[in-house]
Amino acid sequence: MVQEAFLHGRPVLEFQTGHDRRSFLKWAGLVGVGASLVAGGLLEAPTAADAGEILSSAKAGGDIDILNYALVLEYLELDFYVTGLSRNLLKGRDLELVSAISDHETQHVAAFTAAIKTLGGTPITRPKFNYPANSWLSRDGMLKNASTLEELGVSAYQGQVPLIQNADVLEAGAAVAGVESRHASVLATLIGRKPFPSPIEEHRPMAEVLAAVKPLRA
Repeated sequence: MVQEAFLHGRPVLEFQTGHDRRSFLKWAGLVGVGASLVAGGLLEAPTAADAGEILSSAKAGGDIDILNYALVLEYLELDFYVTGLSRNLLKGRDLELVSAISDHETQHVAAFTAAIKTLGGTPITRPKFNYPANSWLSRDGMLKNASTLEELGVSAYQGQVPLIQNADVLEAGAAVAGVESRHASVLATLIGRKPFPSPIEEHRPMAEVLAAVKPLRA
């Protein structure tokens, strides 16, 4: 479970189109992490137009949509690590481990992009990432935000996997979810947190997400 807001709770993702934004929010709702994404600062709160589309299409979609949702999270994780590593905040074992995690995210982006194309879909356009000024300028700041982001990613994957229909996609999704859990454990250890906070991975219930969206209905 996410313990604190990512980057002080300020919006980070900026989608190229309204459709991409609503599609991402819809799947965040389905897998039960939408409220965390908004409260955690990755997205601004849904507008009334967003809420209407999300609620009306909450059970629509398929594996391509799920993969595009996962792809956005991987884009964010990769960009965060590349940006953080460029600031030369880490040394020694910290640098070795985080560099390996960054390499994993590069491979995840490539894998999800290829899978979407194989299924006949179009990979979502990479969002822009707007990090607040002076959002993390120290070793602890980077690792704490990385830990928060990975925990959020784990809860997202835990919600996605049961919704996947294609057996090959399910196998790949479960494999990536396992790696993301390892990332979260490593980062938690580096900052002195519990590497395995719960015996069973959790994800936010859909009701919690829809409750956050419902007040915005037109």
